Amino acid sequence: MTTPMTGTREDWLSARLALLEEEKELTRRSDEIAEHRRQLPWVKISKHYQLQTDQGTVPLSALFRGRSQLLVYHFMFGTDYTAGCPSCSSIADGFNGVFVHLENHDVAFWAVSRGPLAKLQQFKKRMGWSFDWASSAESDFNHDFNVWFTPEEQINGGIEYNYRREPPMPEPLAGKTVQQWELKGSEGPVAQIASMTGTDVATYTRDRPGVSAFAMRDGEIYHTYSSYARGLDGLWGMYQWLDRAPLGRNEEGVWWRHHDRYGV
Repeated sequence: MTTPMTGTREDWLSARLALLEEEKELTRRSDEIAEHRRQLPWVKISKHYQLQTDQGTVPLSALFRGRSQLLVYHFMFGTDYTAGCPSCSSIADGFNGVFVHLENHDVAFWAVSRGPLAKLQQFKKRMGWSFDWASSAESDFNHDFNVWFTPEEQINGGIEYNYRREPPMPEPLAGKTVQQWELKGSEGPVAQIASMTGTDVATYTRDRPGVSAFAMRDGEIYHTYSSYARGLDGLWGMYQWLDRAPLGRNEEGVWWRHHDRYGV
């Protein structure tokens, strides 16, 4: 942890104005990158995905609910999980207050996981969430969008996540760490996170987090964008607040929990 400096109000104001220029440049650069996202080519989706929802089994097109855009959060909740990934859960804690605004701006919002719908519904009730959540357990949706991989792909080096090919993982992973969950200054104890989902490391890491965007035009669906790993950082609300706290993220290892498990 960096030792904070002390100084006068004049010292603070001078440093703050210098930082303000950096923050303004970051904002301008962020706007430029957002424009570059919108300039990506759209890819037509030809596969007919079927998803399980509270309203029954529906095609991907039904998730739009009459809107022209769809955002999907790929929530890590595999078929063998007994609880959602705690990291995805802490991100999802911010969805309830956001999705209603998206839906009133021509953007549908859903979380999608491979877990059976009954498990998702049970966990959703436990967490007190109200956003829409669909199961892709009976489709290739998660695999096609690079957020789920088979045991064979894991063992043979067939995982391509965040646009990079991962090395084979032929030996048991229990208690070990992997680079994808490395935290600043330390390695994330993936076994600890996996245990919160009721799985082992190998099972846990076959599912991955991500966000994907889709557009509907003339009855056709197009994939427009996907992001993974640290590309989700801006969606993780607690970190945006911690980055503005006096000590910043100030973390060693995994400290967060499901929000109903602090103090347990």
